[in-house]
Amino acid sequence: MREHLRGVAAGLLTPFDGDSEIQHAKIQENADALYDSGIGTFLAAANISEYHSLSREERVDVTESAVDTLPSDACVLAGVGGSTAEARELIRAYDRVGVDGMMVMPPDHSYIHEEGLIRYYEKLDAATETPLVPYVKGFDPSVRYLRNLTHVDGVVGIKYAIEDAVKLGAAVPGSADDVVWVDGLAEPFAPSFWAEGAEGFSAGVSNFRPEVGLALFDALSNEEWERAREIRNVALPYQNLREGTGEGNTIANAISVPVVKKGLELAGLNGGAVREPIQGLSEADERRAEELYDQLDDDIERVIG
Repeated sequence: MREHLRGVAAGLLTPFDGDSEIQHAKIQENADALYDSGIGTFLAAANISEYHSLSREERVDVTESAVDTLPSDACVLAGVGGSTAEARELIRAYDRVGVDGMMVMPPDHSYIHEEGLIRYYEKLDAATETPLVPYVKGFDPSVRYLRNLTHVDGVVGIKYAIEDAVKLGAAVPGSADDVVWVDGLAEPFAPSFWAEGAEGFSAGVSNFRPEVGLALFDALSNEEWERAREIRNVALPYQNLREGTGEGNTIANAISVPVVKKGLELAGLNGGAVREPIQGLSEADERRAEELYDQLDDDIERVIG
């Protein structure tokens, strides 16, 4: 598990048809194509999979689709969240499916306490022997909390998705030696987080153009900083589009998922529709995604080959 976290983790998006039904065969086609391209770590029922729009049964089903199609040397982490009882029930279901790890979703409670969060992870750990990877996002934790989180017995990695490389660098020295820190903000933050102790990253454009993430990981692993920045910059224009609000909306990042789904389709993979409360792309945003994809394609050829 730790070796798999030291790499590029691709999210498996959930393709819905026009009636909002899940197209499981298309999830499997995407997973197979990414694996064949060199990706070995997969996030099923993740944020980018529209976790919160899936029922408990659907989360298990989409994860099982990934586990069933991928070879045994691939690593599948499944998203877990909700109340302690709900999360433990979902963990037991995932264990029956045979996942390699549990990615514990960011807390979605209005009111949280750092010590209460540690107790939460301890109770989830007690429910399984499968490794846990907490996903830290959506709140501003203390360095002390981050360090304590690494000392929960079953935690093997932390998916760190806070736009604060300094805090990451402060937390790493006091953390458990065998815990792998993973950049949860994709390619744009990979070089800065790597310099502070991250050893892997989640995919952004690499969800549909995996050669970007694989080349970036190689450059970072070899401490080729100038090349790493050059590859990172290839991903930036399309990644930046994900931060947009879309039309008729003021909330940032609203089009993040449909922009990635559009990238999948432009790459010849399966994107599909989205479920509410996410909204599909407007015609203007579709055109902008197509333009930026063409630019991405040209830049990949120029920089990566």
